[in-house]
This record gives sequence, structure tokens and C-alpha cells, in this order.
Amino acid sequence: MTLPNIITIARLFLVPVIVWLMIDGLYVSAFWIFVIAGLSDAIDGAIARKFNLQSDLGAHLDPLADKALLVSIYVTMGFMLEIPTWIVIAVVSRDILIIGAVLLSWVMGQPVEMKPLVISKANTTFQIIFAGIILADLSSFADLSIERLILGYIVAFLTLSSAGAYLLSWLTHMGQSDSNDRA
Repeated sequence: MTLPNIITIARLFLVPVIVWLMIDGLYVSAFWIFVIAGLSDAIDGAIARKFNLQSDLGAHLDPLADKALLVSIYVTMGFMLEIPTWIVIAVVSRDILIIGAVLLSWVMGQPVEMKPLVISKANTTFQIIFAGIILADLSSFADLSIERLILGYIVAFLTLSSAGAYLLSWLTHMGQSDSNDRA
């Protein structure tokens, strides 16, 4: 167990805390713990790279922690009517699509190596910013209603674009695998 993996696991434990704080209306606390979770994501990666502590476990845990955090926050904010339902559905559906494609590939004996796409990294970045802006707005740090509106559309566009890019990549992989099997 490496230090980056311990930090990532700690981030996973912050997810229910943030959701609980949001549900209880403790937005300032939820915001700061969300910031800590975001910083921990950067810190664990930096430590892993600097001290050559990358691991297979970390390579799987880190995106799992990111998805757990974002999906939980988006679903919670959706139920609180802070994010439009259609954006929540797009964000969650994209992740289900990716997980389903990976599992189906594995079941079919054609495992696909998942590498984050540039559009996916941009998508995750804007999803995090959007959630942070909403938490900051709910915390009454500033009136961020215009930023929320703009970021909502950016997140929707990037989420759908990322889903499409992964779907295309997966279909290409499955088509190539089928061609190789027939050869």
C-alpha cells in the first residue's frame, strides 16, 4: 500500500461525508471538503509520479474515486434541484456506458484498455469546476448563477462529446477484434 493509494482511499471516504453535509445544508463545510478531495486527487498523482509510486491498484482506484465523488455529488445536487435533471442523467449515463462497454468487452474476450481521452480529461475538469461553483454558490460566497448556467451547458456538451468519443473508440476496438478473430 503506497501513500498515493492511501490518499485515494481517503478521498473515497470523503464522498459520503460531502453528500451528508450537502443534504444537511452545510454547504460551506461541503465546499471545503470537496476542495480537499480535489486537492488530494492532484497530490496523490504528484506523489506517485515524483517518487515513482505508480501502481496497478492506484491506476484503478484513482478514477474510481473520481467517479464516486462526481456521480454522488451530481446525483445529490440533482435531487436537490441544483443541477438540471437532464445534465445529471447525461453524466451518470456516460459513466454507465463506459463501464458497460469495458465489462462487455471483457466478457466477450476482447478486453479494451481504457486510456483517458483528452476530451474526457476536459470533461472531468469542467464537471469538478461546475460542482465546485455550485457548492460555492450554495455557500453564499458569491452570486454565481450566470457561471452555473454557462458551466452547465459546457459540462453537458463535454459529457456528450466524451461519451461519443468513448463509444466510437470502443466500437472501433470491437470491430478490429472481430476482424482479427476472422483472420
